[in-house]
Amino acid sequence: MYEPVSFPIAWDGTKVSEMFTPDFYLPEHDLYIELTTMKQSLVTPKNRKLRMLREIYPDVNVRLLYRKDYQQLLAKAGYGALEVQHLRKEDIGQILISPVELETRVRALARKISRDYKGRSIVLVGVLKGVTFFLADLARQIKVPFVIDYLDLRRFAGAQPRERVRIARDIDYPIAGRHVVLVEDIVNTGLTLDYVLSELRERGPESIEVVTLLDRPGRRLVKVPVRYVGFQIPNDYVVGYGLDYRELYRNLPFICALKASVFELAAGAQAGAGSPTVLEDLK
Repeated sequence: MYEPVSFPIAWDGTKVSEMFTPDFYLPEHDLYIELTTMKQSLVTPKNRKLRMLREIYPDVNVRLLYRKDYQQLLAKAGYGALEVQHLRKEDIGQILISPVELETRVRALARKISRDYKGRSIVLVGVLKGVTFFLADLARQIKVPFVIDYLDLRRFAGAQPRERVRIARDIDYPIAGRHVVLVEDIVNTGLTLDYVLSELRERGPESIEVVTLLDRPGRRLVKVPVRYVGFQIPNDYVVGYGLDYRELYRNLPFICALKASVFELAAGAQAGAGSPTVLEDLK
């Protein structure tokens, strides 16, 4: 939790006459953040205070951010998320999969899994956190006994393929000798899935299969076995039904394309390091 820090920037004799209190502090960057949603022409007083602060405290790292860029920096630093009120209907592109189509297809996948594992129990392993809605709906329709567990991954752009993914939160349930169904939200290049499968196979499961809500086989770089597929989709950046862009849009009841104008500024500012396309390609 950030405890506000105030810096004296003006004095009347020996008495402090003016203070400046930045809105946020990002300890990983040793950076103070002052936010403004006003037009640049209206922020002269804030700019004046920042100049005074820098002159008096040259070792203090402080930055003034406008609406267009402050959320990008916070998200990149791990403080995540755009506010819910920033969700706008004009950000949404074409609806690719309707709520009815989602419900129908998830029921069909659950029926097939139930048939394939009749007389056996399974371990459902969800890969957080875009899979949350899909896994919940799928599990409700599966008719064989099962246990649910979760993996959480960290993805890194720019590294070698085998170094781009690491397990941040491991499963708790032992899977040796068990039938495992790995539940994914989307499979693109297959890099992430290949890594997860290799990690889980080392633990000696009786079998391991993959079910994914969405698949883009045209972008595959690694051949991975995906037994159960909900939908094949185009290369649009998609949100809804658990899938997000900076933690927004997960609660949409359908899956839709997100307009490029929403994230292309961020992609340019970050030179690809944190852009949706690069991070998505690690999957």
